[in-house]
Amino acid sequence: MKKLLTGALALLVCVSLAGCGSGDKESDSKKLKIGATSAPHAVILNEAKKYMSEKGYELEVVEFTDWKQLDPSTSDGSLDANYFQHQPYLDQYNADAGYESGKDGYLISVGSIHFEPLGIYAENPNGKKEISADDVADGDKIAVPNDATNEARALLLLEKYGIIKLKEGVGVNATVKDIESKAKDIELFEMEAAQIPNKLADVKFAVVNGNYALDAKITDKLICAEEKDDEAAKTYANVVAVTEANKDNEAVKALVEVLKSEDIQNYINETFSGVVVPAQ
Repeated sequence: MKKLLTGALALLVCVSLAGCGSGDKESDSKKLKIGATSAPHAVILNEAKKYMSEKGYELEVVEFTDWKQLDPSTSDGSLDANYFQHQPYLDQYNADAGYESGKDGYLISVGSIHFEPLGIYAENPNGKKEISADDVADGDKIAVPNDATNEARALLLLEKYGIIKLKEGVGVNATVKDIESKAKDIELFEMEAAQIPNKLADVKFAVVNGNYALDAKITDKLICAEEKDDEAAKTYANVVAVTEANKDNEAVKALVEVLKSEDIQNYINETFSGVVVPAQ
């Protein structure tokens, strides 16, 4: 009987402790750990902290220098969410990792937050806000990113301003092989996107990603950029990603609501001066 009483008491203690653990878990649900690259993602998230706090949530922002680790860290639960990528990249990650809907680790977007327009930059823009075929001459070099996604966007941007002509309908899948004609005998200088700002002085124009322009502090050299209604803007908006199992997390919903709020949209517009723009 004594052993039975002792066992019952131990069970009662365990149940009591489990109750305390539930309380701790509920407290943890008010915290959201999100991974991001530095600019502009972590900058925007740090601004969002005060608005999350007003909603009763604690937002922990973890900055990653190796962005390739963000999705795996979200899939394995080390992060509750991440903010650094567009939907095509997210789709490719799931495919490469072998994740499918309904399986652990599968990531989904819970909201498009901002778009980083590719822009056409010049070492000496001289106040220009647009370019045309008249602004290039035979022999001019134009630097463009050499990765498939950004090169296609760069080609579409150059076509928009009459520098080149692409095959009909190639859209965001365009490659240099799809160039039908050039306004002048220009050379497209293909190179790694992150390195293009360093070569700005060596080319007539350069097509640069918004985040790399920010890092290189060349935003004052911007002439023109992709716009919200361009095909690329709709395709490559940056999203908040979570595991499919975490999509109904109230803290995640609160974060997306904050990031899409007028306060954060105004902050993005005022802070980044068109290099980063709120998604539609």
